[in-house]
Amino acid sequence: MKRICVFCGSNRGARESYARAATDLGQVLSARQIELVFGGGHIGLMGTVADATLAAGGRVIGVIPEALVARELAHRNLQDLRVVSSMHERKALMAELADGFIALPGGFGTFEEFCEILTWAQLGLHTKPCGILNTDGYYDPLIDLFDRGVKEQFIPPQHRDWVILDTDPRRLLDRMQSFQPPRVQKWISSRES
Repeated sequence: MKRICVFCGSNRGARESYARAATDLGQVLSARQIELVFGGGHIGLMGTVADATLAAGGRVIGVIPEALVARELAHRNLQDLRVVSSMHERKALMAELADGFIALPGGFGTFEEFCEILTWAQLGLHTKPCGILNTDGYYDPLIDLFDRGVKEQFIPPQHRDWVILDTDPRRLLDRMQSFQPPRVQKWISSRES
């Protein structure tokens, strides 16, 4: 894996442990020479993971819609800041650039981005690993929901296996590195998406 896309909050959250996890992840990415791809903002956990990666000598690619640049939310210290016209373009470019995905704590946008990338995997549009850094059990309720989806037969068990969960960024990256995508029937081609 050469690049990891990180989805995370534009706020820091209620616990300092969330910012520590973002900092730790940024340092680990840099140490492993894995480039960070993220939403391009300087605020919240987005800014924290980017700053930590940069401070450790890593490379960072930000992708931000022009409407958010206009609000002065763009991170100005990146080697590579790509400005796009919409949130849809942002997600598509981030997915194209990345070899894998990690969700840190965040809100609706983080949930949506991570679940959309899982949906794309389910549809056969990519075979990239999808990890959750589950700091202080933040994602326990979402994991419970995924497991309930399997139990109630809305999510095939092999699709649930796509979600790689850990509390330590090193172990998470190790598990992502050795990930073997489950066999899924390809529902649509990338040209049809």
